Amino acid sequence: MSTLRKLWQQSPSLTGTFLFMLALFLFNVVGLLVDARIISGAPAWLKPAKFAISTGIYSITVAWIYSYLTPSKTLARLGDILATVLILEVIIINIQAFRGTISHYNLRTVMDGILFSTMGLGILILWLASVAIMVQMFRQNFSDPAWGWALRLAMLITVIGSAGGGLMLRATAEQSVQLQAHQKITAIGGHTVGAPDGGAGIPGVGWSEEHGDLRIPHFLGLHAIQIVPLFFWLAGKRKDRTAFAVTVAVSYFVFIAIFAAQALAGESVIHPGTAALAALGIWFLSTAGATVVTA
Repeated sequence: MSTLRKLWQQSPSLTGTFLFMLALFLFNVVGLLVDARIISGAPAWLKPAKFAISTGIYSITVAWIYSYLTPSKTLARLGDILATVLILEVIIINIQAFRGTISHYNLRTVMDGILFSTMGLGILILWLASVAIMVQMFRQNFSDPAWGWALRLAMLITVIGSAGGGLMLRATAEQSVQLQAHQKITAIGGHTVGAPDGGAGIPGVGWSEEHGDLRIPHFLGLHAIQIVPLFFWLAGKRKDRTAFAVTVAVSYFVFIAIFAAQALAGESVIHPGTAALAALGIWFLSTAGATVVTA
């Protein structure tokens, strides 16, 4: 509780968002247990649950990062902006789950289009606020320079990973044909490459079992802000800690890039081809070598 109180002092809005998302996640779990509806091939409340827990983790992570930054009115406002947009996004996802329809890419009705457009604007604002926080991190002097670089580079990867979500807003080949023929479309974009959204998904996450899925590199990128510092911290003392921080960040970024290339090629993450396996092998050996050099 003392840690939570400290985080609340650093950013009440972001810490409050974490608590709200935790409660919403529990609500979504109940929905998964009592509501058997399927939306786009997945349980109706699975997506809201995933977004609630992911958003909660992100908001409390940023509140924690604030402990390393010099307090300012700018940071406080950025925290308020992040909190407002994150709550709005997840509420819309829950509304659409309650209505029994998809939240993203949805143009089926005027209401669906308005909600999706609102989410799109919110995501842009969220991204710009995250960029502004990243700039503050690069300007900040850290008492532990190596730890500072681990945090800065992690946030940079998160910002890039967030921007990668724009790939899912591109019109699919089928949608492009419909648009060129001036036909009404019910969706714009999608996360599955090589097939329409809604096919067989990996249990628990819903990522496509048969085709490429852009949600995978997007997810990995978004959570770089937790994963990169965690790996850096777990490694303990190193000969050159700053070099190791860079090694962890670069390795993780390349790891994401491999999955992005695989998804864009229309290849399922659980059925990697020769190129993907070769790339992962090279990545593993290179990372192992760099880790030894910085030990």
